[in-house]
Amino acid sequence: MDRIREIGVFTRVVELGSFSKAADDLTISQSTVTKSIAQLELQLGVRLLNRNTRGISLTELGSLYYEKCKAALHELAEAENIISQRRVQLEGTLRISTSVAFGRRIVTPLLIDFMNRNASLRIDLSCDDNYVDLVSQGVDIALRMGRLADSSLGGRYLGRNPWVMVASPDYVENRGAPSEPAQLNKHDCIVYTTVQGDAVWHLQESNGISFPVYVYGRLRSNNLSTVLAATENGLGISILPQYVAQKALRRGQLVQVLIDYILPEQELHAVFPSPKLVSNNVLSLINFLKPKFQGDWWFDLSA
Repeated sequence: MDRIREIGVFTRVVELGSFSKAADDLTISQSTVTKSIAQLELQLGVRLLNRNTRGISLTELGSLYYEKCKAALHELAEAENIISQRRVQLEGTLRISTSVAFGRRIVTPLLIDFMNRNASLRIDLSCDDNYVDLVSQGVDIALRMGRLADSSLGGRYLGRNPWVMVASPDYVENRGAPSEPAQLNKHDCIVYTTVQGDAVWHLQESNGISFPVYVYGRLRSNNLSTVLAATENGLGISILPQYVAQKALRRGQLVQVLIDYILPEQELHAVFPSPKLVSNNVLSLINFLKPKFQGDWWFDLSA
């Protein structure tokens, strides 16, 4: 019996608390289980399990070994799952939902790349800033910002979505830049109503002290492109997702303000109708997307 199989037998004995139950679960004889554990202990030179008439228990070293083995077997299963997914050709239609700005600016280029790698797969992408019921609308996977509210859905954390406070250089030259949150009420502020519907911006110092500020301005919109364009054209200060503002910041069309204060950031999740029996198409897309949203992804994907 090879080492990996012996480790598998050992972990099942620990998890089931019995040599005989492990044998039944693995469909092997109890003597094979006993020999496997004995061989593993012999190779390691330590006792992993205490046995008596009342059952089994882990030794101190056995407990440490079990935790490492459990993690290693999980990683091995994940690796094999990725390989098996990539060996299976993706086909059929994958229905995806996301917000308008995120879909147009970030998701679309990634999906084009994904489709080029999977020639038999069809994509149906819906971009909508309103809440979409995955089950009733037949959506296979949604890319959503914020905490997951519906526990009946399946979900995978992909990364974080930070926000920045920005203004145009002309606006800063003409009106000055606020040096503290309280000064925002003396400025024209452009409100993105989908997230900041009550026109309260929440800032935080590095020590954790929060500053909720009521802001005022001539423009409110539920469209991020509108907020971006208005900010670039000097209509006021706004708060934008970093991926929306990044290109304008790089070009000098926008500058950050109140950079010593922290803005709330959102979590980015892939969400699907059920955590059980997830399709290979959905899993493959998640595995493709997850590395794209690690670290400061907005610097690369907003280029």
